[in-house]
Amino acid sequence: MSLTAGIVGLPNVGKSTLFNAITKKNILAANYPFATIDPNVGVVTVPDKRLEYLNNLYLPKSLVPTTYEFTDIAGLVKGASSGEGLGNKFLSHIREVDAIVEVVRCFEDKNIIHVENTVDPIRDIEIINVELILADLEVVENRLGRIGKKAVMSKDKDMIKEAELLEKLKEALLQNLPLRRINLDEDELKLIKAFNLLTLKPMIYMANISEEDLLNDGNEYVDMVRGYASSENASVITVCAKMESELAELSDEDKELFLQDLGINESGLDKLIYATYDLLGLATYFTAGSDECRAWTFKKGMKAPECAGIIHSDFERGFIRAEVMSYDDLELCGDEKTVREKGRMRLEGKDYEMQDGDICHFRFNV
Repeated sequence: MSLTAGIVGLPNVGKSTLFNAITKKNILAANYPFATIDPNVGVVTVPDKRLEYLNNLYLPKSLVPTTYEFTDIAGLVKGASSGEGLGNKFLSHIREVDAIVEVVRCFEDKNIIHVENTVDPIRDIEIINVELILADLEVVENRLGRIGKKAVMSKDKDMIKEAELLEKLKEALLQNLPLRRINLDEDELKLIKAFNLLTLKPMIYMANISEEDLLNDGNEYVDMVRGYASSENASVITVCAKMESELAELSDEDKELFLQDLGINESGLDKLIYATYDLLGLATYFTAGSDECRAWTFKKGMKAPECAGIIHSDFERGFIRAEVMSYDDLELCGDEKTVREKGRMRLEGKDYEMQDGDICHFRFNV
């Protein structure tokens, strides 16, 4: 499963500069609204030192990391949900993503125009969030208009249940509440899954700050964003888009040295990837051998057959068992043979819940 995120924000908050940096794509970044008109999609590999270890151990013919796909959406403005600044077109591009990354300007710079003329991160966040709420309200009201009367007249239980749920969502949206803030059970979430409602998606606020503030772990603007995010269990990460642009020009080795010199443990991209994995409850398992070493993303709580199905549906359909060792055991023992000799290689069945760092060989028959 490939992880996807939509990057949103007001014009001139550093979205496109950040996107250029993390995906090393030279898209248009200009100091005026709507420099980005079409959605830009970039794919980056997810850094994982465990995969590097497997590569050095097995020396495979191919090495395949898991990936993270970013969609950069043109800067939104007030009225985007009703078409301002071609907003409807832009909003439609993030209906399919797993999470939304909202870039928030938390730096002062007289040379970069702010579309609202002053720096105020909470105002900026609320402008974007209101547009997402209004876009969802339109979807909910349209669906209610189609099934509301039918549900009453037909007395169809499923239709009545859906109509009641839609009324509940409508009420929340009219109160300016993102849907991720209201309690929905598993059945309710399944019922509305196909609508791809924007305010149900997990949100990460990415505070774009200066290099000096990055070294100080933020500023008063970042504190404001953290306070706002805590009310909806959203994540906040700090990033300096300008620094990310510089890092993008360096080799991996030079990048690591650069960060070490500054006393920073990880780049903004790495922080974003780890925050998204944590927010979405994702983990990684591996397949390893002389032909290929590969990382696979799965959702925590998935059983072995479901994880096998990520590779191919036949693996899940004909699942027999999984031969599993943990990455920690492999690293401790030094090679697969020693893992077996020490009895740390396990055979797991259909009820086995996969763990982060599992190295698997699936046995199946179709």
